[in-house]
Amino acid sequence: MSFIKENSMFDEGDKVIVAVSGGPDSTCLLYILNELKDKLGIILIGAHLNHCLRGEESDKDEEYAKKTCESLNIAFYSNKVDIHKVSRERNLSCEMAGREVRYNFFEELIIKLNANKVALAHNANDQAETILMRIMRGTGIEGMVGIKPVRDKIYVRPILKLSRKEIEKYNSTNNINPRIDKSNLENIYARNKVRLELIPYMEENFNKDIIKTLNRLSNIVKKDNDFLKIVSEKEYEKHCEISQQRVIINKSAFSLHEAILSRIIRGALLAVNHNLYNFEEIHVLSIIELQKHDTGKNIMLPKNIIVENCYGDIHIHICVKESEANDNLYYLNINEENIIHSLNKVVKIDVIPKLKSTEFTGTDYIKYFDYDQIKEPIILRHRKDGDKFMPLGMNGNKKIKDLFIDLKIPKSQRNEIPLICFGDDISWVVGYRVSEKFKVSKDTKNVLQIRIGREE
Repeated sequence: MSFIKENSMFDEGDKVIVAVSGGPDSTCLLYILNELKDKLGIILIGAHLNHCLRGEESDKDEEYAKKTCESLNIAFYSNKVDIHKVSRERNLSCEMAGREVRYNFFEELIIKLNANKVALAHNANDQAETILMRIMRGTGIEGMVGIKPVRDKIYVRPILKLSRKEIEKYNSTNNINPRIDKSNLENIYARNKVRLELIPYMEENFNKDIIKTLNRLSNIVKKDNDFLKIVSEKEYEKHCEISQQRVIINKSAFSLHEAILSRIIRGALLAVNHNLYNFEEIHVLSIIELQKHDTGKNIMLPKNIIVENCYGDIHIHICVKESEANDNLYYLNINEENIIHSLNKVVKIDVIPKLKSTEFTGTDYIKYFDYDQIKEPIILRHRKDGDKFMPLGMNGNKKIKDLFIDLKIPKSQRNEIPLICFGDDISWVVGYRVSEKFKVSKDTKNVLQIRIGREE
């Protein structure tokens, strides 16, 4: 109970889905939560996924989980999925395929039942096994934290502090006879080898309390990791610009200590891809190395992620083909709301008299021009080879390409920037610059106002 409260696992009124495999750990969890449900003010729901890995035995596991829930007056839901088939179709290991399907099942139930939490039966031995396996793979501080008591404020692990021996004792004392998955006793999987061979060897030859020791290591490392996380999150907010499926890491972030910088990069990858599976230290280091090179360089990462050096800033986004130049011309009418459905844009153009007291400064998407200087037609188009215009404050022409380079606009975005033209002259690079030729001056009599927004 104290561990549950320390980690704020439940709120009063929570609907809690309990993952029940029928084995010793999940059955113990179900009974413990059933004992505490009134004190915690929670509603329990049993959930079982039949993986179809052990034929008739898998069906018996499902039947046992169902009857156990019924005996405790707990609502029960189950699903049956051939994990071997999923594994082949998705080119995943059975373990990964099972995990993916299991969590999809939980997410479907959360929506269907309007549930708040999912309780999982990981224990102290699982924690020790996880830490050892991660150390053998060369994990960092965050990896050595191991299994977290609460993840995403949804997945909770109330018996994470109980050892397998304590769970077995609880089941025996309460006359609970769970199902035994005999595949857990076979040392054909890496985790089973750690559980059945490595940990017993360590207990016998090095430290009889290795389970407690590794759990203590997790608690110690967690404090340091939490501090680094707080610092890196603040720096992430300071140095990163986040938009839809794109994160830009400002060049200033790369002067930070690598412990913080690497966490910022992982945070950016997480924001773009929504998980960090298949991303390793080598990918983080390659991004740090990329930032030291010239602008325009890029690298590809797993999951179709592209990372680009754009004038020292690092752009991380899903790789999409550079948009092709749009050759269409969109003719715009004055004193009308011009809707361009294909571009999801609305262009409103009005002529207004200039009053002495009125200032015409505008914003990025509202601009004012000397109406008497313009030549119709008024056209919205996109860039084409050889485009030039005279930016406000300059006497000569400048290539649009050079303007984009000076403004450090990524190549992938240049074909998407609208240009407003008066006849053959570019008057406005929308969102960036207006032309000197059509500026509002003291001699201006009539003003053309152009407003550009999104179609609602």
